[in-house]
Amino acid sequence: MASQGQVVFWSMTMVIIILAVAIALIIGFGVSGKRSISVTTLTSPGNIGQRGVLGCTFEPDIRMGNIEIRWAKAGIAGLVHEFKGGKDHLQEQDASFQGRTAVFADQVISGNASLELKDVQLSDAGTYWCSVTTARGSGAAVLQYRTGAFTIPKVHVENHSSRDTLQCEAPRWFPRPSVHWMACSDSGEYLPHVANTSYELNAENITLKVVSFLHNITANATYTCVIENNIAKATGNIKVTASHCSSATDFSITRGTNLQLMNPNAETASSSLPSFPWMLLLLLCLLSI
Repeated sequence: MASQGQVVFWSMTMVIIILAVAIALIIGFGVSGKRSISVTTLTSPGNIGQRGVLGCTFEPDIRMGNIEIRWAKAGIAGLVHEFKGGKDHLQEQDASFQGRTAVFADQVISGNASLELKDVQLSDAGTYWCSVTTARGSGAAVLQYRTGAFTIPKVHVENHSSRDTLQCEAPRWFPRPSVHWMACSDSGEYLPHVANTSYELNAENITLKVVSFLHNITANATYTCVIENNIAKATGNIKVTASHCSSATDFSITRGTNLQLMNPNAETASSSLPSFPWMLLLLLCLLSI
């Protein structure tokens, strides 16, 4: 037969369990009208001094007045941007982003919460959160934004008298990129080449002007200047073709360029607020007995 102390203990235990279940049910019913909505981010590196876009999409809601979008960044006290009720609310915006942010207001209704960032700065790099609330629920996603500088190189014949040197020039890069050349003949044969590359700090003391010279070029060959860092990879191609219509060798030049951003990232996340884990609450209460 159980002692009086055991009866009291088990009675108190049952009371605590019942109260925990009741509290969990109340919380569960209180948030039952909300659920998690899917929010997805997609971004590519920002080019210093240029316009950038931090991509964010969500499950659309037909009522603009119910949509709230909040952009935040790790390490700053204020918000990056806030949009709700069909207009911007920038009272809590951090000073470092003032006058530089906007959402695509005409596309919000269709699920676009992307952020336009004007005059991208090196300090804009970091971790961002895109949080969206609608009548259907709430969700958030994180993205890592990287910043640098990158431009497409221009390749041309440097010495017009002897025409034996190519110059590859790009006005703005950061971090400092590597530069290398590739050369092959029309028959596909790899050609030896010697290049000299220099870097010059631009006026803003951040980006670098890149200039590379390739010497002893030959006709009927294609030369490619490759500039790359961890942000972007750019190439400039030039094909040199000899023409013997006159006594002097003439050159025909064909050019091409390409720019590739490195490792754009996409992350997806949803807030768990609407689907409150009330069973976890019950378990915590039991463990505290």
